Amino acid sequence: MTTTDPVIDPRAFRNVLGSFCTGITVITTFDEDAAPIGFACQSFAALSLDPPLILFCPTKESRSWAAIEKNGSFCVNVLAEEQQPVCARFGSREPDKFGGIDWHTSELNLPILDGALATLQCTVANVVDGGDHYIVIGRVQALSESTGSDRPLLFYRGQYTAIEPKKSTPAPWRADLEHFLTTTTLDTWL
Repeated sequence: MTTTDPVIDPRAFRNVLGSFCTGITVITTFDEDAAPIGFACQSFAALSLDPPLILFCPTKESRSWAAIEKNGSFCVNVLAEEQQPVCARFGSREPDKFGGIDWHTSELNLPILDGALATLQCTVANVVDGGDHYIVIGRVQALSESTGSDRPLLFYRGQYTAIEPKKSTPAPWRADLEHFLTTTTLDTWL
């Protein structure tokens, strides 16, 4: 018996995936000439607590990915709500994406965007083929949270969005969430 893959319309696929609200990150590194390079990335996720692993998915043609692959390390900058212009810049074809952007070099020699909600400095642990993208698994070497902002930049159905206006602090910790986040079973992702 022969089966064929169904034909999925790319536009419909993108629209359906847009129903999943995501945070926005900028993945950065230095290229071989020591110039900072990076790109806006929604395809980012936590992968493992022990060891601490994350993943992101660059397109196979990405110049930034080529630099990350060569460097072997990168920084995930989780954007804060007020960083929409930063996202737009890093999502553009602008050759100097760092022009006019405040940033600094970390203790692990990676470019960190000032004002990011959080940063995760990583080394490339593994790369897997993912169709027209790569699935890059990174091992976290250092991390930090911002003290300046507490609201993430979110993307939903093709546009920026935000958490509700009065909800700027996390909900109180609940025992059922503690159990969910710390129990590993075959059907949980953490």
